[in-house]
Amino acid sequence: METFGERLVEAVRRRGPLCVGIDPHPGLLTEWELPDSVDGLAAFCAISVEALAGTVAVLKPQSAFFERFGSAGIAVLESTIRQSREAGAMVLLDVKRGDIGSTGEAYADAYLDPGSPLFADAVTVSPYVGFGALAPFLARAAASAAGVFVLALTSNPEGPEVQHARAAGGETVAQSVIDHVAAVNAGAAPIGSVGVVVGATTGPTGHDLSRLNGPVLAPGLGAQGATAADLPAVLAGLNGVALPSYSRSVLRRGPDVGALRAAAEDALEECRRTVSMTKM
Repeated sequence: METFGERLVEAVRRRGPLCVGIDPHPGLLTEWELPDSVDGLAAFCAISVEALAGTVAVLKPQSAFFERFGSAGIAVLESTIRQSREAGAMVLLDVKRGDIGSTGEAYADAYLDPGSPLFADAVTVSPYVGFGALAPFLARAAASAAGVFVLALTSNPEGPEVQHARAAGGETVAQSVIDHVAAVNAGAAPIGSVGVVVGATTGPTGHDLSRLNGPVLAPGLGAQGATAADLPAVLAGLNGVALPSYSRSVLRRGPDVGALRAAAEDALEECRRTVSMTKM
C-alpha cells in the first residue's frame, strides 16, 4: 500500500495545494436557504461533494456539524466521506480526538480502521493529554496507510496560553509536539504520514519546522482573517508539504455548484502564488 504521505504528495502534485472544509454550520445552511435539519445537512454535503470532490486535493468534513444531528447526521458523514473519496478527493476528517488507553484505541478504530464506515484518509488529533497517548492513532494509521494531523499551533486566540508555554527542556509545548512528529517521520520518503496543524493566523512564531518531514495543515484562511500572503511567514523553513485550508470563505459562494468550484479555484490560485512546495 502507498502511505498517506505518498498519496498526499501525489494529490497535491495533481490537484494543487488546497484543502477545503465541509462545515455545514447552521448559518451556512440558512445562507444556502436549506433547513437546519438532516435533510438540509444532506443537501449541503451533496452539493459540496459535487462541486469540489472532483478537483480539490483534500476535503475536510468537520465532524461536530454532523454529530449535532445524532445518528442520522453521522450517516450523512459516512456517505460524504465515501462519495468524496470515490470522486478522487482525499478526506481529512476533522475530529480533534485525543484520549488515553482503550478510549484512544476505540477512537482510532472508528476513524482509521478500513473496515469502519467512518474510515478517512486522515484525522486530526489533540496531543494535550500527552503525545504518548496518541500511540493508538499512530499505530492504526500506519497499519492502514492513513494519516494523522496533530494540533500544534492552532488558529484560535486562546491557543498560546498552552501552546506557547515552556516545556521542561525550555522549548515551547508546540515545539515539543512538532519535534515528536518529526521523530515519527524521520527517514520516511517522500514525506512521513504524520502532520501538524499550524494556523495561518499565527504569524511568524519562530517555531522550527525544518525537521518535520511531513505535511502541515494551515487552517484559518478566509473567514478567520488570514490570507495566502500570510503563509510564507507562518511556514518558514518547512521541510514537508503545506496544505492551506479554507472553509467558510469558499462555502459562502454556494449553493451554486459552479460558483463553489470557482471559489475553490480562486483559493487554489492564491495558494499557488504564495506557497513554495517542498518535498515535491
